[in-house]
Amino acid sequence: MATSTKSNPGNFFEDFKPGETLIHATPQTVTEGDIALYRALTGNRYAQYSSAEFAKAAGLPGLCVDPLHAFHIVFGKTVPDISLNAVANLGYADGRILRPVEPGDTLRASSEVIGVKENSNGKTGVVWVRTKGVNQRGEEVITYVRWVMINKRDAASPAPEEIVPSLPSAVAPADLTGFPEMKSWPFAQSGSRHVFEDYEVGEKINHVDGMTVEEAEHQIATRLYQNTAKVHFDAHGQKASRFGKRLIYGGVVISIARSLAFNGLENAGQILAINAGTHVNPLFAGDTIYAWSEVLTKAELSETCGALRLRLVAVKDADPGAFIYKDEAGKHDPRVLLDFDYWAAIPRAR
Repeated sequence: MATSTKSNPGNFFEDFKPGETLIHATPQTVTEGDIALYRALTGNRYAQYSSAEFAKAAGLPGLCVDPLHAFHIVFGKTVPDISLNAVANLGYADGRILRPVEPGDTLRASSEVIGVKENSNGKTGVVWVRTKGVNQRGEEVITYVRWVMINKRDAASPAPEEIVPSLPSAVAPADLTGFPEMKSWPFAQSGSRHVFEDYEVGEKINHVDGMTVEEAEHQIATRLYQNTAKVHFDAHGQKASRFGKRLIYGGVVISIARSLAFNGLENAGQILAINAGTHVNPLFAGDTIYAWSEVLTKAELSETCGALRLRLVAVKDADPGAFIYKDEAGKHDPRVLLDFDYWAAIPRAR
């Protein structure tokens, strides 16, 4: 009997054509159970994502999905089509959080290929995609660009015409449209009374706390988003990889680092945009994540709401109060895991 396979081997670098749109499986309906599990896996303590009543007072329709949780769900949809054969996820840009995601909403995702470039080794290439997540009404919830290094199927295949997209260094304050009017903010319940006016450009915040990530935890978190990347699950297959073991999904690092950032940024829990992001070094089970933040700039959005542009830096097994970042040559310290630039909404002084 002839044998065949109906399974999806994933796309290789040669398969990506600029201008094509990929429709990703599988739609996912988000529940309050998902929110509780996300909280359990990341330690998320921001009040508007913990309390329905606080969320309503803060201008949200009720208890909603943390924007990073929604980002990971949409990202997870894209993995079988974009990064199943990836060497590494390289970065993010021009990410916009457009509207809240409530329990009961169903998220779908699609991606447009906007750039390709073969690497000099001829074995891999970089692919840029713009991904959109929409709800059951077809309304855009989130959109972002990411670029991925992907293996070639055949190293002898010719290089495609190089297309590298031009991307903004940051989302402009005028384009921060997803913020709620923070007309009421129960500061006694939020954990801090620090508001927009209390933060200074250039200020660095030591988030103090650390969180060690164990094998089972990072796999459960990654499965929550239906991310199927082999590097996170297949211990046997990864024995022959560069590191010889499973990597922890970079989204786990982002979410835990931001959860740690609660200590010092308690009222800046609403992410509005992702300006840039780089997974600098890998994380493995048993490693401990610490984090620090720097205020890059500020913007007034309304009479009740401001925005902080923040650099969130996650470090591995190192004192966050040392503010480890880059050397004099501009190269990241090997203990840096994540360099994440984002806008967050925060209430203004009453």
